[in-house]
Amino acid sequence: MDTPPLNPLLNGLPPQPLLVVISGPSGVGKDSVLMRMRGLGFPFHFVVTATSRAIRPGEIDGYDYHFVSTEHFEAMIRDEELIEWAQVYGQYKGIPKFEVRQAMASGRDVVLRINVDGAATIKRIAPEAVFIFIAPGSPDELRRRLAVRRTESAEEIDRRLAVAADELRQVRHFDYVVINREDQLEEAASQIRAIITAEKQRVFPRRVSL
Repeated sequence: MDTPPLNPLLNGLPPQPLLVVISGPSGVGKDSVLMRMRGLGFPFHFVVTATSRAIRPGEIDGYDYHFVSTEHFEAMIRDEELIEWAQVYGQYKGIPKFEVRQAMASGRDVVLRINVDGAATIKRIAPEAVFIFIAPGSPDELRRRLAVRRTESAEEIDRRLAVAADELRQVRHFDYVVINREDQLEEAASQIRAIITAEKQRVFPRRVSL
């Protein structure tokens, strides 16, 4: 059996770039954590999703989304050029592999924020990615977060909490768990930074192939 390559740091070279998958229940604050990471100057590439829907006023192609035709999107599906995709209300949305390849080829870490089911799909395609599960401080805290958003009725919140309970059971399939407690956003962002820093020191680093 061939021995995997050692960490390039040992030869004075930059570390191997990582593919980091951040997931967790709806309302746990995944977007807020990522925004805080950006605010703290974390150097990572956040993947732009491809979509077959029409561009809206004020949106920028390649920044908000990669806007492609339905035919182009279906060709990417056939050619297996998507890490993960779905069709919702007749429109496609998915993560193109070229986004990840280009960023990692330039030496940048890539971060994907995705739901728990999507994370399971990515684990089958790219098992060497780093999978981080963001969890709430408690079920009551998650309920408060959902209520503060004022975008769902009480019944919808109950349904989301039931789904979240099932998603929390999937944490066993992740590499790390980060607790995003109320009013401790920076702590959660710092823990993710510590995970990424530690992963870059592995003697035999993860190597993602897409």
